[in-house]
Amino acid sequence: MFIGRETELADLNDMYNQNKFQLFVLYGRRRVGKTTLINHILNNQDGYKVAVIVNDIGEVNIDADLIQKGGVVGKKDDSLVALQNGCICCTLKMDLIEQLNDILKMGRFDYIVIEASGICEPEPIAQTICSIPRMGKEYTRYGIAKLDCIATVVDALRLQSEFGCGDNLTNKQIDEEDIENLIIQQIEFCNVIVLNKVSEVKPEELVRIKGIIRTLQPGAEIYECDYANIDLDKLIHTGLFDFERVATSAGWVKEIERPITEEEEDEHEHHHHHDEEEDEGEGEEHHHHHHHEGGEVEEYGIGTFVYFRRPAFDIHKFDRFIATKWPKNVIRAKGICYFSHNKNMSFLFEQAGKQKQISESGLWFATAPEEDLIQLMQQEPGLMRDWDPKYGDRMEKIVFIGQHLDKVQLAHDLDECLEK
Repeated sequence: MFIGRETELADLNDMYNQNKFQLFVLYGRRRVGKTTLINHILNNQDGYKVAVIVNDIGEVNIDADLIQKGGVVGKKDDSLVALQNGCICCTLKMDLIEQLNDILKMGRFDYIVIEASGICEPEPIAQTICSIPRMGKEYTRYGIAKLDCIATVVDALRLQSEFGCGDNLTNKQIDEEDIENLIIQQIEFCNVIVLNKVSEVKPEELVRIKGIIRTLQPGAEIYECDYANIDLDKLIHTGLFDFERVATSAGWVKEIERPITEEEEDEHEHHHHHDEEEDEGEGEEHHHHHHHEGGEVEEYGIGTFVYFRRPAFDIHKFDRFIATKWPKNVIRAKGICYFSHNKNMSFLFEQAGKQKQISESGLWFATAPEEDLIQLMQQEPGLMRDWDPKYGDRMEKIVFIGQHLDKVQLAHDLDECLEK
């Protein structure tokens, strides 16, 4: 999945490893405790000066006393900086860069906190910040803000309902965007997860919620708290952020990058022979085993299943499956696939909450001329690892994360979508 991005990720990583200012990005939807945490940071600065960038001052109730003390940049004294034109994540990348440059130019602060909107996707903001060194002296003259840590605040009580069995919440005020989708993206791309309001859920529910979070994001630190009361040493000046590590730390990435096992290849062969023999009864038994599972979290009913096959999907059958048979207990699904009407093109399929989408992901390496393919294989030894004599690198490989997954039924339903 990340073949070809190694150089890009490494370059982004190197760009901001030389500077004296540090930057902390805080995610989370409204009313989960972000503002409380910001006030906690401002009230415990321990000798360093903090500037805060927010989307809308009117929606962030920063304590007035803290503004007067100079802990933040106020409207008049330039301590609390508001982006006037909207969200920092999408339409205003340049505004964010200008704001950061202006703060560094002041020379009054040594740490910057960005309060990101609850509808922000985290990776684009990180990419924007990491790309500043490329923009020339105009934006680097006064220093470069190094991304120190990305934290996501989540409300344990709300997660209990949002990650309930199929009970998804949507927010009609953000263009039908799926709240669960946004929460998942913010959990997947971060260093620290602040699990707030933990005393409001039962202990067994807390274990389940942590199991879901850990399956979605196995690499982040999870800190439990109430009233966003967390030791700031766990958030500030941690040096945790590494673009490449964070970009590849989500649970689905770990599974999609995992080499195909002999068992999975055998199961593909079983399915292939079953189609040739047209023996549906026997074929059904073949899907009762060889499924990769999620280890420890499986104890809490939360598991990971990787669907792997070589033949192409029939796009009409796949669309019908998505529309009518999609399991409600799937929390997250993401992977690569292809379709019989266009076997040269790979597609990225992803689902989080109610939102499902498919987008083109580029041509398969198998479509390259033979000379180019030999060169590619020399440059990318991992390409040979999953190469098939008949299909090349073409495959259906989708990671499913969910609760009490019926992996046999899921595999059977997806097999029904394959071209005959």
